[in-house]
Amino acid sequence: MTDGATRRGGPSTVDPPAAGVRAAVVGTGLIGGSLLLRLRDVGLDVAGWDPDPATRAHARRWGVPCPDTMEEAVAGRDVVFLCGPLPTLPEMLPRVAAATDERCVLTDVGSTKAEVATAATAQGLGHRFVPGHPMAGADRAGLAAADPGLLVGAAWVLCPGPNGIAAFRRLAALLIEVFRVRVVPMSAPEHDAAAALSSHLPHLLAGALAGAVQRSALRDAVLALAAGSFTDGTRVAGGPPQRTANMLLGNRGDVLTGLASVRAVLDELADALRAGDAAALTARLDEGRTARAALGQRPFGTHQREFRAAADHAGELAYLREVGAAGGHLSGCRMTAGGVIYTAHLPQPPAAA
Repeated sequence: MTDGATRRGGPSTVDPPAAGVRAAVVGTGLIGGSLLLRLRDVGLDVAGWDPDPATRAHARRWGVPCPDTMEEAVAGRDVVFLCGPLPTLPEMLPRVAAATDERCVLTDVGSTKAEVATAATAQGLGHRFVPGHPMAGADRAGLAAADPGLLVGAAWVLCPGPNGIAAFRRLAALLIEVFRVRVVPMSAPEHDAAAALSSHLPHLLAGALAGAVQRSALRDAVLALAAGSFTDGTRVAGGPPQRTANMLLGNRGDVLTGLASVRAVLDELADALRAGDAAALTARLDEGRTARAALGQRPFGTHQREFRAAADHAGELAYLREVGAAGGHLSGCRMTAGGVIYTAHLPQPPAAA
């Protein structure tokens, strides 16, 4: 990727308070690298670190400081993004915490949240660790595939905990300002249940469809006929298998629950097809069509909600989780002298015909 290519994705400067933030990214694969480049491009003081020396050298060629040790990369930073593989997060989190001061906000980008949230609480880091998951990706991997525009405008789940409201506020404000994201506040268990159906099962089903073709005696003929439906339905099967396996195993219970729901629908479709029941088959397919159409057609209502700086954190936490559970998101998190003002958007029922 040329230097010019790395500068896609948005404005070259940001307004305060993000302009004064010192950030670090630990793990510079696709997501971590995209984070790193975006933070660099908007003018933040950012350093990266990766366990692979060749990857660190690659980042330096892009003009990003990338020390040889993780401790040097994160020292003195205001926020650290942990972007390594899911299985490494419970071990890496306390290492990063020990190398940063108490005011440093820690977050991750892993696709499952309950396990790392539990680990952070057990390690006494719940007050400054905010589990996160940007809902964006690609069927490629590694720093060479990174794009500073990849995460811009995405939905970005953050899981505030009972003792982490102050850290959540700071992180949400930064992400909204720098990445223009829709912050979706959720509890970690609700995130994992929702992500199982929205993200993890599509990877499993894409792998199953592509795998069935690979085993078919007519494999080459099938691929010759493959058009948009097959290409769209199997796109994520092109990702690194180990990364997908980590994601599925990290959320095994919710994925299996979701898979049972999908099997139930598949069984209904198969029964209708076997019976030649056109009405039942059409009805089941129409259910899917309705959900698919709602992706781009849901109307949203907007409101603002203010909370005082040091009061009613339980009420604030409940409000935030309700927004996410209802399918809403935040587009604003403005700190004031007295507290915080959230701008939230909630899906509205469709207008009566």
